[in-house]
Amino acid sequence: MLIAGFLALACVKLLYLPSYKSTDFEVHRNWLAITSSLGVQSWYHEATSQWTLDYPPFFAWFEFALSKVAVHFDPEMLVIKNLGYSSDKTILFQRLSVIVTDFVFAVGAWTCMKNMHNLKSVQARGPSRDAAIYTLLLTNAGLFMVDHIHFQYNGFLFGFLLLSIGAMMQEQYLLGSLWFCVLLNLKHIYMYIAPAYFIFLLRAYCFNNSAFSITRLVKLGSLVILTFVVSFGPFVNQIPQVISRLFPFKRGLCHAYWAPNFWAVYNLVDKALTIIGKKFGGDMIKIPTATDLNGTQASMTGGLVQDIDHVVLPSVPPLATFIITFLFMVPC
Repeated sequence: MLIAGFLALACVKLLYLPSYKSTDFEVHRNWLAITSSLGVQSWYHEATSQWTLDYPPFFAWFEFALSKVAVHFDPEMLVIKNLGYSSDKTILFQRLSVIVTDFVFAVGAWTCMKNMHNLKSVQARGPSRDAAIYTLLLTNAGLFMVDHIHFQYNGFLFGFLLLSIGAMMQEQYLLGSLWFCVLLNLKHIYMYIAPAYFIFLLRAYCFNNSAFSITRLVKLGSLVILTFVVSFGPFVNQIPQVISRLFPFKRGLCHAYWAPNFWAVYNLVDKALTIIGKKFGGDMIKIPTATDLNGTQASMTGGLVQDIDHVVLPSVPPLATFIITFLFMVPC
């Protein structure tokens, strides 16, 4: 079922090779070029393109590995100065790279499916239910659109998350922790669930028969530290630069309409007030006049992730970004 399901879905994904692609296509092409053309010490400094490398080291190495295959499709895609390069062979390679690396997602889904019976909340188990779980995970419509039309590697990343969860189901807590640490060093956005992981591991692994085990805590901590040392070790002399790329807090919470929920509404209101201010500035209270707003616009509408300032509403400062993010990550 594992191989058959993966190959069947891969055939469907192949039909979308020539479909629409987002700016992320150029982002990842540029990262292929950076990791292929430059030494490790230059990866997080290179800024020829606006799409600078801002993922953790393991993902940079992932791009480096892909570049070794990409050169056999079209070497020109690995030239840093070839901004916006998208030959047919480049498109073919990048689309295929997502399809092939989705195998990690398939393995992760298979692992979770095979260990569902270990969950106490699961009352029944059978081949039909197992097949349904595996199929539903593999045919996730959201991942399909984001990865194989828009273009990203979320399936590959979610595969490591599922491998981690599958290991936890088997009570292989150290293995599950290892997979999650690898995931964090592939894409740091998964830090949002790190506090929940910590609390779970503290309860399920570090407390042995209701007694806290310092030995297990040391083992767990050592594994986490070792993984991060392996990841960031080659960049030890430029840690501040790497961190500034991974956590650009100066952007605030609102940039390029990418912020969700409340902040998206906040951006929209600022944009609306800006337009009103330009049109009726002289008659509106506390809204800048057309003269005040001359040459100014709500810059989060530009589509590019960058430093932005709101025009009418107060801008969200970096410190507020950090505090709000931290508070919402803390488990209740």
